[in-house]
Amino acid sequence: MHHQAEDSGPGGYAAARLRLLNEKARSGPPRRSALAGLTDEWLAGLFAAGAPAARGVSLVAVGGYGRAELSPRSDLDLLLLHDGSDPGTVSKLADRLWYPVWDLGLALDHSVRTPTEARRTAGEDLKVQLGLLDARHVAGDLGLTTALRTTVLADWRNQAPKRLPALRELCEERAARQGELQYLLEPDLKEARGGLRDATALRAVAASWLADAPREGLAEARGRLLDVRDALHLTTGRATDRLALQEQDQVAAELGLLDADALLRQVYEAARVIAYAGDVTWREVGRVLRSRSVRPRLRKLARERSDFLRRAVVGEGRALGGGPAPERSPLAEGVVEQDGEVVLARAARPDRDPVLPLRAAAAAAQAGLPLNLHAVRRMAAGARALPSPWPAEARQQLLTLLGSGRPTVDVWEALEAEGLISLLLPDWDRVRCRPQRNAVHLWTVDRHLIETAVRASAFTRRVSRPDLLLIAALLHDIGKGWPGDHSVAGEVIARDVAARIGFDADDVTVIATLVRHHLLLVETATRRDLDDPATVRSVAEAVGSPGTLELLHALTEADALATGPAAWSSWRAALVADLVKRVAAVLAGQAPSDPEEAAPTAQHERLALEAVATGAPVLSLRAQTEPPAEPSGDPEPLGVELLIAVPDQAGVLPAVAGVLAMHRLTVRTAELRSLDLPDGVDGSVLLLDWRVAAEYGSLPQAARLRADLVRALDGSLDIAGRLAERDAAYPRRRGVAAPPPRVTVAPAASRHATVIEVRAQDAPGLLFRIGRALEDTAVRVRSAHVSTLGANAVDVFYVTQEQGVPLPGEEAVAVAGKLEEALRV
Repeated sequence: MHHQAEDSGPGGYAAARLRLLNEKARSGPPRRSALAGLTDEWLAGLFAAGAPAARGVSLVAVGGYGRAELSPRSDLDLLLLHDGSDPGTVSKLADRLWYPVWDLGLALDHSVRTPTEARRTAGEDLKVQLGLLDARHVAGDLGLTTALRTTVLADWRNQAPKRLPALRELCEERAARQGELQYLLEPDLKEARGGLRDATALRAVAASWLADAPREGLAEARGRLLDVRDALHLTTGRATDRLALQEQDQVAAELGLLDADALLRQVYEAARVIAYAGDVTWREVGRVLRSRSVRPRLRKLARERSDFLRRAVVGEGRALGGGPAPERSPLAEGVVEQDGEVVLARAARPDRDPVLPLRAAAAAAQAGLPLNLHAVRRMAAGARALPSPWPAEARQQLLTLLGSGRPTVDVWEALEAEGLISLLLPDWDRVRCRPQRNAVHLWTVDRHLIETAVRASAFTRRVSRPDLLLIAALLHDIGKGWPGDHSVAGEVIARDVAARIGFDADDVTVIATLVRHHLLLVETATRRDLDDPATVRSVAEAVGSPGTLELLHALTEADALATGPAAWSSWRAALVADLVKRVAAVLAGQAPSDPEEAAPTAQHERLALEAVATGAPVLSLRAQTEPPAEPSGDPEPLGVELLIAVPDQAGVLPAVAGVLAMHRLTVRTAELRSLDLPDGVDGSVLLLDWRVAAEYGSLPQAARLRADLVRALDGSLDIAGRLAERDAAYPRRRGVAAPPPRVTVAPAASRHATVIEVRAQDAPGLLFRIGRALEDTAVRVRSAHVSTLGANAVDVFYVTQEQGVPLPGEEAVAVAGKLEEALRV
């Protein structure tokens, strides 16, 4: 039966709630607390009207409402607690409470239980128990609520050794499912690792009395995420925790922040504090539980052994309370291992030993052990800046830390959490928690730099100067904190940092060159014609020496691997290796020869003759592979070679590109040239040598491709219409508007052709549209080099006039302008 509360109740509450949410002067914790208080008053009024004599029944707020942290669209988590003496009255009271909440459109998570039922449910369901830990009395029998709170807390503390591992597992499962809040472009403020659920879990650990989270900054970080969620609820009008891209600017404006990047940076910083606190806390929980699980006999043996060692080692002192001191194994000067963590030796003096933080970090990373929180804080409290240039030991310890592989990440984060990285490298602050608005990147700028160093540590055996490789990996994107081209800005910063760290002038120049040109190899290999001598010479001039080339090759791979899976592949690796080989030859004194049309192979001639004989295109598909990394492995696919011979005619490029797009084939490189046929054979043939890959599934049959290509060339296949139909079949999703396409002429990129570069949003049929637009400008496409990173396509075309010579300057600019105009339509 539907029970409507008094008109003055819901209406008055709704109006007051709306006024409160619209008050710009009151936001953050005061508004959340006021909203909870207003809701308390309303619900208490409903309760009093439904149960005038509140004996043996009470209304309890749990979860976020129990913490008095109501966001504008938060659920109301309520428990109607009763002693079981009058179920009928309780049922009617429930109706009088729940229906008015629903009538106002508020989300409600409700339950009706006796204390015994509440305890039993909490024992069976960890999430229910966590909610009850924040139980707060709203109305009715205060004694009933207080007794439940006391019992639930006692149960939680008694069961902590069993329930905390389950809670940790829950957190880890959620992190694996939702990702890390501090790196996501569209993060879930509640569910992702380092989010609000993790903060609640840390409160539960503290309530167990088994361990406690580091308190410094934790409340502020949690409050910041709650503020962002409030703003998200207000701007969207929905109960959502996901900070979608299209809403970030509005949320930033609601919070008075400059832009979406400033918003994300605040979110990332807060998430980092919570995630790090979680790491420290769960490590302490594990240590405490391990110590409790040792049997009495083993504890006695350990105590006796510890007593013996303590007496044998002079100066080790006693543990607190006169008990045996824990075992401590020396790792480095002033640094020891204790209980699975790296701590400071008792004689260590952080205020007199400026290298100590780097020495402790290097020792921890080399040992694969975490840095103890109190040790890091002790070092941070006494730390002072290193002199410039750094002492040789400091430089070596930094290199040891960077070269330690995967353990470097956690150790670096521990130093960063206490401000030690900013003290050592002041330029780090500009990239700290800086978002990268590119779907290809998995990490923030700072985390990407550390990940690159981790990847580079695996390549230190293949370069002659691993120290320069590691430093360049750490600094290659340091310019992203400054306006303009990050490689140019980064070169200046890297030069200054490398000199401060203590490298000599020659090494500083190499590091600066690596940072300035860290994108050179992959961009050139994927976007330029490697057979053109101008391409190879320009790279050789930029690199300058074989040693620098060797380092740049390793840095290129480490950078790409640290970016994400879309940034590196066997195909890219093969192209970069080919370019490096050619540049190395030039640096060794071998001048690159001018490109000459390679003599047609027997297969080329066969296809050409068949095309002339049939008057139609013929083609062949052949898989390209490279040897496996492991002797027992399978060859890695590099793509598929597609050879097409077609009688010379207009429209070949857009026709082929369109047919491939229809069959969902991605084009990686495309070369077009005319073939000289044997004497006595009339006609002219175009040969297309392309590398393609299937977006998903298997390759289409060659006969099917050929049939569609025939129809495309004779005009009976409407490629543009087919692609438009397929595009229309996909649901449109609201998202960030893509920047407009940009077409430029690369200056002096080749002596044999004009190089036109197209940057645009990647989409099915893009190459078809480009080919059709180039066809309309009456230029001849000699080769195309297609590169796609995430949603961004960078396609480069080597074009000539009909006579095979580069376009005059004005004509080249005009062609670029017409192409850009066609792509903007």
